Amino acid sequence: MSIPTVEELAKQLAQVSGADEVHPDHPIQHIADVDSLDLMEWLYGFQNEHPDIPVDESLFADMDDTTTLRNVHERIQKLVPSQN
Repeated sequence: MSIPTVEELAKQLAQVSGADEVHPDHPIQHIADVDSLDLMEWLYGFQNEHPDIPVDESLFADMDDTTTLRNVHERIQKLVPSQN
């Protein structure tokens, strides 16, 4: 099962939030125009597109001012069911 690249996730988050740019390695809490509601809206869209990946709001549970979208992408990768 493939998931979007971190760059694709950044584009999706930018579309949801209306932010001019979302860089995968910029701390999420420091991205202008991205707030917690935007993250939840993005998450809801991801869940709808990838129902087999058990993601929920816990992706952001321990988010601090150093957490990047790349970190979130790595967490998602760990949740992808194995192809046995």
